[in-house]
Amino acid sequence: MALVVDDASRPTPVDVIFPAVLEELERAGVDNERVTLVTALGVHRPMTRAEVEGRLGGPLPEGVRWENHDCDDDDVLDALGVTERGTPVLVNKLISRADVVVSIGCIEPHIIASFGGGYKNLVPGVAGRQTIAHNHTLNCTPETFNMVGQSIDRNPMRLDLEEAGGMVKGDVFIVNAILNSRQELVRVVAGDPIEAHRRGVGDSQRLYGARVPAPADVVITDSHPMDQDLRQGVKSLANTIRAVRRGGVHITLVKATEGVGVFGLADSQLPLGRRALRLLSPLLLRLVPRLKTKGLGEEDRFFLYFALQAMRHAELLIYAPTIPEDIRASLPLVTFVDSVDEALEIARRRFPGQTDALVFPCGGITYPILPAEQG
Repeated sequence: MALVVDDASRPTPVDVIFPAVLEELERAGVDNERVTLVTALGVHRPMTRAEVEGRLGGPLPEGVRWENHDCDDDDVLDALGVTERGTPVLVNKLISRADVVVSIGCIEPHIIASFGGGYKNLVPGVAGRQTIAHNHTLNCTPETFNMVGQSIDRNPMRLDLEEAGGMVKGDVFIVNAILNSRQELVRVVAGDPIEAHRRGVGDSQRLYGARVPAPADVVITDSHPMDQDLRQGVKSLANTIRAVRRGGVHITLVKATEGVGVFGLADSQLPLGRRALRLLSPLLLRLVPRLKTKGLGEEDRFFLYFALQAMRHAELLIYAPTIPEDIRASLPLVTFVDSVDEALEIARRRFPGQTDALVFPCGGITYPILPAEQG
């Protein structure tokens, strides 16, 4: 059997859940020698043994095999077919050929997939690069570029990855965590990757969705609890951009304790400045799904599409003092400020006098529910 866990870019408390899952398997008669642990990396870098053991909360249990997924190694992938939306489904053989797959993940708001968790640990987690690329570009449209917290029933990318995950022949069982703003475990849902996931999504919506009366001139948010790096921190911008009205100012405070992180968009050296990007954005938005830019991966191509749409919607200000100047210069889609006061002064100049403002603490996991979205 295969046991799938996500990597350190997710807040899943694997150290709490993994031992409990192993214990349950042992009670069912499955000894460690029959278990293969697969780290669901998607297109992220390989994890070291020390990183894996840190994620598990201790040494790899005796008898349990472990392998990093490699989305570019054709020898470890099985072709399972093509989805209705045209995604070629390539999945790690350890998963596609297992009788039972147990996936440990986390259900949190997600810019592309509406919410994390469910089948997402399989696609993109243990899928081939071609699968990931096609699946991600499904949401490179004006209607679907920001799906955070939105209905799964109208999310092409999420429905596509669920169809792809359903092609795995063995029984798939999820164990998904829901956390609060302090990263404390508040609930675990387990069972079918669709039915159990939907129950967890309901809990996630109640925890993370914030009803707002209307979009505001100014939105202020921070990256907590996604404070690991810039790549994680900008989720707070993505999560809350719908709360600022067109032409407004969006201010994001990013802690980024570990700096930039694995963020291809910051290394791609876009050849155009901010004014040119804004001017050419209608054309670029049509080209992004096919764009070949050095250092730009599948996830980052989607982030570029999102950023182009967001910069057309509002002025994007980021205060991230741990990010070096050269990285700031490589990201002309946003404006880095040197202090919070500088960001507030820009907002005051844009909107002198009385101004509507919304503040989102814990922006890394909080998203707005606008009046049209309120049931």
